[in-house]
Amino acid sequence: MRLEMSFEVPLCRLADLVDGDARGFDPLREGRDTLFVVRQEDQLYAWRDACPHERGTPMAWRKKCLPHADRNRIVCHAHGALFDIATGLCLLGPAWGNH
Repeated sequence: MRLEMSFEVPLCRLADLVDGDARGFDPLREGRDTLFVVRQEDQLYAWRDACPHERGTPMAWRKKCLPHADRNRIVCHAHGALFDIATGLCLLGPAWGNH
């Protein structure tokens, strides 16, 4: 599920996020990470930290634990669903075919 924001909130510097890694953020100051950013080379992908299979269920179980071991997909800790980083399409799991 891609997060579209209509305002700018600085999260971190590009150099602070390692290529192939992800990091959670709380831009709205809700007391928990509500989105995460994945870096692939010089591209950044921001996503709402909520699995489309069960609305509101966080996908990350800790701040820096989202990409699959191959670093090409996002894995939901709650369901094991795999998502394409660039498109958000669920490739495997109970949310299959959803964004």
